[in-house]
Formats: sequence, structure tokens, C-alpha cells
Amino acid sequence: MSRRLLLTALLLAGVLGVPAAAQDLLIRNAKLVLGGTATARTADILVRNGKIAAIGNGFSGANVIDAQGKFVTPALFAGITDIGVEEVSGERSTVDASLSMGQRNVNPIIRPEFDVTLAYNPDSVLIPVNRAEGMGWSLLSAGGGGVSSIVLGQGGVVRLHGDEGAIGPRALFVELGSAGAGESGNSRAAQWMVLDQLLDEVRGRIAPTSQFALLTPAGRDTLRKYLNGQGRVFASVQRASDIRQLLRWSAANKVKVAIVGGDEAWKVAPQLAAAKVPVFVNALNALPSNFDSLGTRLDNAALLAKAGVPVSFYFDDMQSHMAYKLRQLAGNAVANGMRWEDAFAGLTTVPADAMGVASRVGSVAVGRDADLVVWTGDPLDVASVAERVIMSGKDLPLRSRQSELRDRYTAPLPDPAAGQLPRAYD
Repeated sequence: MSRRLLLTALLLAGVLGVPAAAQDLLIRNAKLVLGGTATARTADILVRNGKIAAIGNGFSGANVIDAQGKFVTPALFAGITDIGVEEVSGERSTVDASLSMGQRNVNPIIRPEFDVTLAYNPDSVLIPVNRAEGMGWSLLSAGGGGVSSIVLGQGGVVRLHGDEGAIGPRALFVELGSAGAGESGNSRAAQWMVLDQLLDEVRGRIAPTSQFALLTPAGRDTLRKYLNGQGRVFASVQRASDIRQLLRWSAANKVKVAIVGGDEAWKVAPQLAAAKVPVFVNALNALPSNFDSLGTRLDNAALLAKAGVPVSFYFDDMQSHMAYKLRQLAGNAVANGMRWEDAFAGLTTVPADAMGVASRVGSVAVGRDADLVVWTGDPLDVASVAERVIMSGKDLPLRSRQSELRDRYTAPLPDPAAGQLPRAYD
């Protein structure tokens, strides 16, 4: 083979770092769940050029995957995380999720224009760890320790494959209730005063040159987008009274909001349903962790969904390194009264609709990116695992740093007498 032909073959194979084109696939005998509250049905899925070309029966394809009647679903929502903007939580140089400026209660710096997606690293070791568990996309959050404002900054949705960056509109993260009191004069009442002033600045009621102005020109432009419906405000809030005030504030200012936490959201479920406000709950919370969460109960998700509230899931303990545990939260919600279909929607269409990215992720439909998972069993059962993970039509290896370390240290010990080097040299 000539050198030119060899180079061409290597490029097509992706050996030299250029990804090969997605192959056509045919997934047969799938117990397909399209997403949302759709019930499972038997179908074949034809994938061409990385897109879903057809759903039905009687297709032919060059590369066939026989699902053997197993669950096939869209790649799941990995939660609200710092995947790609955090590697090691205890090593500050690897954490880009928060903006630490100003002093609490003294000189707060409010910068809503701060956008964590600009630091997203598609080569993060956390991505293959969670993708191998069937998680296909995440909402990057802004916030974390050291922030001196209740307005934490912006995040966005990223697919856990490729390097296209964030997709869809941005989300603005704010912290309310007792969790944000330290950044607002130690009073939750002051939080609404601050938010109202920020809107007054955007609307021109407070001049940018005023000594009382809190926003930069970029900050005013950023908040103006949310007032115009070009994004959603994600509010971390637990107490029912604070949720009621958030609903009043959002209605008065025509701002789209979502709730992260909502331990007492079940108390105001009818109001949340009427306002069509999505709630991201931790379905493992069984006991109050502070005075804002005295009404915590395990059937919170079930009560909200029964009232018609769009419910999804989140957790805040190692949420980036173990985002795959979101499946456990959904399964736990089912164990405490939530319909399976509603819990599955919480991992697919509910977060996709909340973020305005339903045309890209969260469901299986013709023309959409072929982000699919074949499961060994019920995807909401922690005893089930992802058997195949397909992203943009590519059947990806289920390899990660964790699996490589496992394989290294479960292999037989090297034999120095045979000239084998220690494992550290692998």
C-alpha cells in the first residue's frame, strides 16, 4: 500500500485523531421507550448518519444490534452537575463552577453574566464514567463555595459526547431561603429586595452610573434576556413560604423559573402545577436537614406529579462524580408512589422541556440525534446496567478511568522474574 493510501485509511479509521463517520445501525427487537410518559413498545430503530432515520419494523441495515426484547431508551439526563467544569472537588485548580468575588454582606459582586459553560472540558474523565452508565446529557450549574451573591451565574445543557459545547438557552442560577441568606444581609426578605433592584436596573429605573447600581452593562444585558423569556431561572429553594413568594415574583415579572430542591414543594403543588413550574427534587430526602426542610417527605415527587407538576431529579452530594445515581433517585420515587412513566419523564422529557432543548435530547424521534441506551433490565432499577451506549449513532466503548483502574488491579501481579514491569509502568 502506498504511503498516501495508508494515510487515507488511517484518517478514515480515526487512528490519527479524526473521528470516523457514524456507521448505519439497525437495533432490532427493542422494548422501546420513546421518552416522557410513553409506554414501552416493541420496535426496530434504524440509524443513518448519526440520526434516527425510522422507527417501526421490516428495516435492513449493515450493522445489526439485536436488543433481544431489552429496554432501549434515549440517553438519560445526568442531573444538574459540574461535569466538565470540575475534576477533583478538593483541588481548586480543577474547579471552574463558581465565581468568588467580593465579601459576604460587605461588598457583594453580582455578575449574572458569569457563564460556566465557557470552561466546559469535553475531555473530562467524569464524562465516560457517567456515560457508561447510560447518562447522555447534563445541565451545568453555576455556584459552589465562596460565592458572595444570591445570583450565582449561568449554566447550560451539554451532551456527554463530542466538543460542541453547550446547547440551547442558558439557565440563571440563584440561591434563595436560608442557603442564600448569608449573601443577602442575613435575611431572606432582603433577597427579594436585591432581585427587585436588579430588575429596576435592567428596566432603567436606576441609572448605570448610580452609586447604588449593582450590575455591569453585560449583567444588565444578561438579565434582560431572562425578562424576555430567553432562558429559565433555576432557584435553589426548599421552604413552602419561599416557594410561594417565588411564584408571586415570577408571575409579576413574567420570568420563567424552575425549583431545585423543593423539599416542601408538595405543600404548594396546586400552585406549582397551575404555573407550570418544573421542580427538581431529591427523592432520597427522608428527613429534614435544616429549618427550611421541616416538611421533607419521601413521597414528595409522587405528590407533585399527581398534582400535575413537571418533576425531575437532582442531588447535591458528589453529583458530578456519581451523576449516574440519578436513576436510583427516580426508582426511589417510584417505590414511594410515583408512576413509573412520570419518573422516567423526569429523566428525559421534563428536564429537556425545562431547558428548551427537547428538539435535541430526552426522547427518541425520527430526525433526532441517535443517543440511545440498551439496558439489561428496567432502567430505573439499580440492578440493571447499560449494555450498549450509542451517541450520535456511534456504539461507544463502555470504558472509563474507573474501569481501567479496575482492570489493572484485578489482573495477576507482574512477575519480575519474567521481566514484567510493575503496574505503574503500564
